[in-house]
Amino acid sequence: MVRKKKKESRKLKKSVTFNKKKLKNAILSALYEEPGRVVNYRQISSWLGVKDTEGRHLINVVLEEMKDDEYLEQISRGRYRLKAKTGTVCGIVELQPQGFAYVNSDEMDRPVLVSSRNLKNAMDGDKVRLHLYARRKKHDLEGEVTEIVERAKTIFVGTVEMSRNFAFLVPAGKAGFDIFIAKENLNGAKDGQKAIAEITEWPPKARSPFGKIIEVLGDTGNNDAEMHSILAEFELPHKFPEKVDKVAEKIPFEIPEEEYKKRRDCRDVTTFTIDPADAKDFDDALSLRKLENNNWEVGVHIADVTHYVTPNSLMEAEAQSRATSVYLVDRVVPMLPERLSNGVCSLRPNEDKLCFSAIFELTNDARVVNEWFGKTVIHSDKRFAYEDAQEIIETGKGELSAEVLTLNELAKKLREQRFKNGAIAFERVEIKFNIDEDGKPLSVYFKEAKESNQLIEEFMLLANRKVAEFIGKPEGRKKPKTFVYRIHDRPDPDKLESFNSFIHRFGYGIELQSAKAISNSMNHLLTHVKGRKEQNVVETLAIRTMAKAEYSTRNIGHYGLAFDYYTHFTSPIRRYPDMMVHRLLEKYLEGGRSANEQKFEDLCRHSSDMESRAANAERASIKYKQVEFMQGHVGEEYPGVISGITDWGIYVELENKIEGMIPIRELDDDFYIFDEKNYALVGRHNHKKYQLGDDIPIKIWRTNLEKKQLDFRLGSNDKNVDKQV
Repeated sequence: MVRKKKKESRKLKKSVTFNKKKLKNAILSALYEEPGRVVNYRQISSWLGVKDTEGRHLINVVLEEMKDDEYLEQISRGRYRLKAKTGTVCGIVELQPQGFAYVNSDEMDRPVLVSSRNLKNAMDGDKVRLHLYARRKKHDLEGEVTEIVERAKTIFVGTVEMSRNFAFLVPAGKAGFDIFIAKENLNGAKDGQKAIAEITEWPPKARSPFGKIIEVLGDTGNNDAEMHSILAEFELPHKFPEKVDKVAEKIPFEIPEEEYKKRRDCRDVTTFTIDPADAKDFDDALSLRKLENNNWEVGVHIADVTHYVTPNSLMEAEAQSRATSVYLVDRVVPMLPERLSNGVCSLRPNEDKLCFSAIFELTNDARVVNEWFGKTVIHSDKRFAYEDAQEIIETGKGELSAEVLTLNELAKKLREQRFKNGAIAFERVEIKFNIDEDGKPLSVYFKEAKESNQLIEEFMLLANRKVAEFIGKPEGRKKPKTFVYRIHDRPDPDKLESFNSFIHRFGYGIELQSAKAISNSMNHLLTHVKGRKEQNVVETLAIRTMAKAEYSTRNIGHYGLAFDYYTHFTSPIRRYPDMMVHRLLEKYLEGGRSANEQKFEDLCRHSSDMESRAANAERASIKYKQVEFMQGHVGEEYPGVISGITDWGIYVELENKIEGMIPIRELDDDFYIFDEKNYALVGRHNHKKYQLGDDIPIKIWRTNLEKKQLDFRLGSNDKNVDKQV
């Protein structure tokens, strides 16, 4: 009897933490049982037992997304029906190192396994249609590709391998094939060079696709060629078209006199920027003055990029296409040409600059009592590096110290309030390299956020939140106008439960009964785990339970920040969504009508996709430099911590945060079984156990720069192997 009650309460907990993915699966499962039925969000809410306003709003958002993704058709406003269901599903291919793939589909509650022979030349990231096989008990769901609906990419970067009359391009990453290049399609590429190839056709019975070289990047091992090839791997540009550069050069630095008259003049208020020491694109500045009523006026001033980049222009098309600046280990690939990003728009000291500003009146306890949004002109008095501002915070001395210290006190109160409301305190350490003039890494170091970083962060968060509330939460019963939000879905309840059961082995636990309970207990866990050997493993797994933040016109709030309304307003030099936000805010401040939602939703999806590509390119460049750095340490032994367990090997992270893998075939003392639930490999006969979070000594075995791969072997003093189950 008691056991049954427990089960029911766990079921209830799960329904409380529905996120978008879970809702999509639940809605599709319900509709498959009555395929012809027309439903609205009220009926779906009733079926799923969702009674809270937030949950019902999420159902509305999910129905809209499922219509966009063509799972549902809209019969009339707010009423939907399942599109004709066959024995097939659509999904995205996730190729595995061994050659088979998993296909992830919103129509299924688990990935579908597809063997390499049933992939029908589908590549990683392709959208495919699958025929599902009958389910076998205790086996993965399996299927075969019947149609490639949409290729993720047709352009690949890799290394040229020459034969006498033809060549192959061996792609970087996990393509799973080489591209055949006829001699006449080499475009001057030589053996061993990095190049970009385009697939022109893939005949049904051919083992390799046919292609042509469209750009030669340079010699393998050359730093520029390698960084350009990482950008090309994720289909990111490494230079601006000549026409765009020419347009940029014509944009004047001088501000016309009539422009000053149209704007609020903030030049007499103390204003400064705080940025990384090596930054050149300063998109934000802060100003501070004390008001007669003893409150504080804080200005968050953002570069007015959209004044210079106008709709339907060549520059606009380029910014929209790129959608973001890309930050590699040794360079920034900007969204806007240098003249704009580092010059005309950059809020450099001792220059008048055009801004779009959010100006707040705050009490001494950081409560906002007034706000104003609009176009301004500013004059920055000082450019601080984070280190300079940090020194003022720590010593209380330095230029503009009164302003910096006051803003820091207000920021601390804003931060405290944010965490009280349920924000989650994820603070990952950034890996940085000291590199020589040829791009070779000389040493590795870590960068941690200090109070000066948090000062800037809190005021940027405040501006982003207040701008989103201003549009998304109109007075009275008015319907909000179309806007661009930065949204963050709730965590996946299944991932949270398995994370919770894993951290129990370290004596930790999180509460799962409500969104606030999850965030509060997660913060307690992250604080408690600091400085312990399991810190990195626990933090990494905690982040994996979270959804990815993305852009959308359909607001569901930002879970990680605990904000009901949030947007990106503060970095238009490096992010296209911020440019969209500036345009919409300007339009609505002037009384304009609501913009076309579908147009902006499509741009949001594109921006989220480009952000993901940029993040992958950044990770790839870090991985490349890590492997390059470790080339000088082959044969050396280091202590490590198991950071990942898979059925093909053990991932181990060293003290310098560099990660490599011990291949499963190197564990030759037993046959090891992958225990997915407990993140462990267990020996069948001797019961030796390798588990996530365990200490493990390793020896650097081999490095493969081409694949950005670092392989380890067990160190000579592997105490872990004595550990019994």
